Amino acid sequence: MELEVNKELQEVEKRLKHEKDRRMFERYQTIRLHLLGHDKNLIATILGRSERTVRTYLKHYQTSGLDGLQMKFSPGRNVRITKEQQTELKKTIIESLPHEVGFTAKFNWTLELISEYINREFGKHYSLRGVSLMMHRLGMSYTKPTYTLAAADEEKQKEFVENTFPELKKLENGEIDHLLFEDEAMIRDYQALQHTWFEKGKQRIIKTTGKHRGVKLFSTVNYVTGHIVWQEDDEYTADKFLVFLKKVVAAYPTGKIVMVLDNARIHHAKLLESFLKEQQGRLKLVFLPPYSPELNIVEGLWKWLKADVVNNVFYHTVAEIRKNVHTFMEQIKKDPLNIIDRLCIRMESGKLLEDL
Repeated sequence: MELEVNKELQEVEKRLKHEKDRRMFERYQTIRLHLLGHDKNLIATILGRSERTVRTYLKHYQTSGLDGLQMKFSPGRNVRITKEQQTELKKTIIESLPHEVGFTAKFNWTLELISEYINREFGKHYSLRGVSLMMHRLGMSYTKPTYTLAAADEEKQKEFVENTFPELKKLENGEIDHLLFEDEAMIRDYQALQHTWFEKGKQRIIKTTGKHRGVKLFSTVNYVTGHIVWQEDDEYTADKFLVFLKKVVAAYPTGKIVMVLDNARIHHAKLLESFLKEQQGRLKLVFLPPYSPELNIVEGLWKWLKADVVNNVFYHTVAEIRKNVHTFMEQIKKDPLNIIDRLCIRMESGKLLEDL
């Protein structure tokens, strides 16, 4: 008997490691706790479920084994609005702002407003937790919007994502040896506050000097290999950009380089003309559509840098910022596959096109 329990425990733990569905994970966890000898009341407390739900899971397990947990229904309370009403609700949230459907001076959907809307339109009352669970079931998430520049040309952006960039990738298999993205950033001694774990009931306090200090960076990311070339400077000028271009060319001593970059003034400076003519056949600049930072994967590198070493941190001196920025950049260079996964896959998967 003990041997059978151990064998079954191993099987359920194996399934737990690979299960991605939240409901099935909970059901397998119920069985695991049961096999470890915990009673129904304790299991219900651990999982935050009713004892009745736990009994239902165990009943299906005892009747049909682990595969019997693949129930086609939820043992909890039945959904009180119909599927058609849920579809209508989702459409309303996606396509309309609250003030457009009768909530005066309300411009963002909250659980409270959604609950009120359900009650008003369908005559059903939902708790905030109930609304939250429904939103997740409907494929919704509570996220912060992102900015897009109002002056951006959507047609040109779409042309780049659907045609220009795929063509560059094809050429990379023969005519191009190195496909790079390039960008600049000012990393200030204060950036922004972001969510972080801290003692409950208290708020972490971050000091600030109120001054605008920081370091200026140039960087390229190799779309295929994840290799990074970067440079810190004291200003953004055509002279400094030319120095950086020479550094990039030196980093790739052989083969044709295509560099994708934005339309900053220094990228079009006359100062560059003789160097670019000299490097004809070796280095080509491909410009992104105007006002399209979201199409440049180096933007993801800056966000990564700020999240890891700048946000929520107080720096007494620029030297401290410079030191930590240098450590970060040199550290991530050691793992180019991680750079590819974090920055380049977004382009490959079409995520950028979905964002437009």
